[in-house]
Amino acid sequence: RSFAVGIFGNLFARLGGGALPFLVPLLLQVALGYSPAQAGMSRHSPHARGLLLLVLVTAVWGSTFAVVKELAQVLPPALLIAWRFTVGALALLPAVLVARRTGPPTRKPARPLWQDGLLIGAWLIAGYGTQTIALQTTTANRAAFFTALSVVLVPLWLVFAQRRRMPGALWVALPLAVLGLGLLSWEGGALQVGDLWALACAFTYAAFIVALEGVASRHPALPFTLAQVGVVAGLAWVWAALGGPLTLPPAGAWGPLLYLGIVATAATTLMQTVGQRSVSAAQASLIYALEPVAATFFSFLLIHEQVGWRGAVGGLLVVAATVLSQRAAPAPQPETPAPGTS
Repeated sequence: RSFAVGIFGNLFARLGGGALPFLVPLLLQVALGYSPAQAGMSRHSPHARGLLLLVLVTAVWGSTFAVVKELAQVLPPALLIAWRFTVGALALLPAVLVARRTGPPTRKPARPLWQDGLLIGAWLIAGYGTQTIALQTTTANRAAFFTALSVVLVPLWLVFAQRRRMPGALWVALPLAVLGLGLLSWEGGALQVGDLWALACAFTYAAFIVALEGVASRHPALPFTLAQVGVVAGLAWVWAALGGPLTLPPAGAWGPLLYLGIVATAATTLMQTVGQRSVSAAQASLIYALEPVAATFFSFLLIHEQVGWRGAVGGLLVVAATVLSQRAAPAPQPETPAPGTS
């Protein structure tokens, strides 16, 4: 528990001062519903801004593996997710109320917000739930490797289920990314039960990425983010109630929970929703492959874990694959049918 609290404190001490001056105006701009041009931030293309947001999301995700693994020792998976997403929803609610009063008017979407929120929230809790269970019975590195295999599953879904053509550079980037992930995260040994849960997380999160591409542009970013987070919180509380008594987290768990709920849930879900409006699902999946690289970086920065030559080469291969994928730059197709959207 003290380890997780220490990570939480170090994250804010080392990163908060530099990141907050950039993140707060950006998130406020999105929260109030203004476009970059309206906010005087139009010098970068929507695609470039989307890429930046998704890279930031991946960096934050990379900081959470150790925190979640520690919290999973004191909270059951359902309660951990329920409290995490409840904190996230409460953090988003005031911004939604402000946006309704001060933001520009929005048109009525073709599909109700609650339907798309339920769809994306269901895929989201499936991903977070399987990952949290996996971290109880396998190492963080192995979980990161199996989870990141969604980098392959997303393009396969787009090609075989949706008949979408992928640029040649993307097919070169995919094996590079998988090889890099293996060098960076795979520890060898026999397959464990937790590895299967992490593989299930890869499947569910691939479906989430594809589904989000299909609906991200239908609704204002902030209410849609709150809908996703609220659905996950509600489903997690039902799951927790079916599994046993509902309890408060230990006192030492609140610091990490606040970090997970506010920064690694509310902020990242908002940035991901906005980012995938202008970045295709295939490209997004390759950017998300940077998560183990970020996790290794934070392990070195915060708890001084050393990275060997294999990890360094693996990280470089993942970065190279991500850069190569951006050269392909396939255009996003926000109205393409996604899992459960038709």
